[in-house]
Amino acid sequence: MGKTILFVRERRKVEKGEKKPRFAFVGSVGTDLRIKVKHIRKNEIEQIAAMIGAEVVYLEAGKHEDDEDEDED
Repeated sequence: MGKTILFVRERRKVEKGEKKPRFAFVGSVGTDLRIKVKHIRKNEIEQIAAMIGAEVVYLEAGKHEDDEDEDED
């Protein structure tokens, strides 16, 4: 896998009109990029991707109830 990919997803508890960053950085492939923030804005993600020549993949977030089931294993 030669190209750089950044994986992000929308935060769960973001209300409409809220002025907090809306995305969570999940991980990356093909780069040693380190993200030092917990949440990030879409335009910031796109600026970083443009600078390093990366593709951005927006993951679909699952429902919170599904995540709780996984923790029980």
